Amino acid sequence: MMELRASDARGRADHGWLKARHSFSFGDYADPMHMGFGPLRVINEDRIAPGSGFGTHGHKDMEIITYVLEGELAHEDSMGNGSVIRPGDVQRMSAGRGVRHSEFNHAEGLETHLLQIWIEPDQKGIPPGYEEQHVRRSEKEGRLRLIASPEGRDGAVKIHQDARLYVGLFDGAQAADLTLAPGRLAYVHMARGSASVNGQVLNAGDALKMHDEAELHIRDGNGAEILVFDLPALL
Repeated sequence: MMELRASDARGRADHGWLKARHSFSFGDYADPMHMGFGPLRVINEDRIAPGSGFGTHGHKDMEIITYVLEGELAHEDSMGNGSVIRPGDVQRMSAGRGVRHSEFNHAEGLETHLLQIWIEPDQKGIPPGYEEQHVRRSEKEGRLRLIASPEGRDGAVKIHQDARLYVGLFDGAQAADLTLAPGRLAYVHMARGSASVNGQVLNAGDALKMHDEAELHIRDGNGAEILVFDLPALL
């Protein structure tokens, strides 16, 4: 079974310095029909104006993945980490029993466009942790590249949940397939461009919820950047 989550149906927020679209309930956007999907709790598409950002704030018991599409984002946290992530970088912060951090766009005249992803962990109260990996564009072209997993294998960041996140770039005849184990969920988010996923055309911002599908097929990409989540079905 498949269900389209259209881009225009997402929640909106406009704080001047921050323009955001929320795939699931977040902040002032509350929709009981879209509280998450399996352990996937948040996909926020954020656009941060130059010289702006999120001041120091706290998180707890959440796996937070940041994926930059354009621009750059400076990160500092209470664990002593400080870095700047750019397109191709994958950042994972395990909030665990508690962490504080800030995120800013210090690039002059350049908006930062990113996806912030929250996944509920399979255990609470773990020590907080941080990790970054860089994925070259060539590793994502015409294929689904694993970027987050519980094993942290093959250059993926390690998350504390039985979930896997893939990203791929598709154009023209490029195609990819992914086998899904019985009982698993899949969530496909079209970050940019367009493509056909199991016969359903997705445009930028669209998503596809998939229940009990044995395989996922990506075809007919047009400048597509796609995120695919392989998720457990939470009871």
